[in-house]
Amino acid sequence: MLADSHAHLVDRKFDSDRREVVERSRAEGMSLVIDVGYDLDSSRRSVDLAGQADFIYSAVGIHPHDSGEAPKTYLDDLKKLAARDKVVAIGETGLDFYRNLSPQDVQRQVFREQLALARELNLPVIIHSRQAHEDLLDILRSDKVGPAGGVIHCFSGSPEMARECLGMGFYISFAGVITYKGNNTLKSIAASVPPDRILAETDSPFLTPEPYRGKRNEPLYVRYAIEEIARIREIPAAELSKTLLENTRRLFGIK
Repeated sequence: MLADSHAHLVDRKFDSDRREVVERSRAEGMSLVIDVGYDLDSSRRSVDLAGQADFIYSAVGIHPHDSGEAPKTYLDDLKKLAARDKVVAIGETGLDFYRNLSPQDVQRQVFREQLALARELNLPVIIHSRQAHEDLLDILRSDKVGPAGGVIHCFSGSPEMARECLGMGFYISFAGVITYKGNNTLKSIAASVPPDRILAETDSPFLTPEPYRGKRNEPLYVRYAIEEIARIREIPAAELSKTLLENTRRLFGIK
């Protein structure tokens, strides 16, 4: 009964064995995976992948790294993709001022446009924020999200940011980083998020948890993040897994 709320199974790092990873995930207990696009090509491939496995659903969007390369037609393209079966969210979108692979003003514009698209389509939004937290919050305060809400994926902000995002209606998702030594602030946030607003993810093939850190990540490894969150919250991992699956289904409107 495992749910991975954020993975990139269409990433090229899975090209040699994607089918095997999907089948292993199914065989070993994955109930739900949200595969997340980061540009138009990956979004198209994510939609196709979702059509091949009953437990995989898709999100379509433009990552801040790729916002500078987005064609002028990208919003129309995303809108068409979002109409396809098993597309449950817009994203991942947001701001990343750590690597600055796209100009910051372009990142802000493309983020705002995707927030508006999510509101128009009544879909939740999957948000990326790295070393841009205050800028991101400024946009969310002014532009807001629709009633479908959204998630701050791979949360890396402060307790104050977590509280404000929760107040805006967001879910907070924790990735394999939660298993790394230290990270006491992140662990304290994971302990305090309300039980109906917490998610877990892998961000596969990135952010591999202990004990596999340094190797390619995959959806099944979400169990290590879940085990650590359960330890922090002092509840059984099986109980948390059930809650996380329910939360992921609720956010993304999956029966």
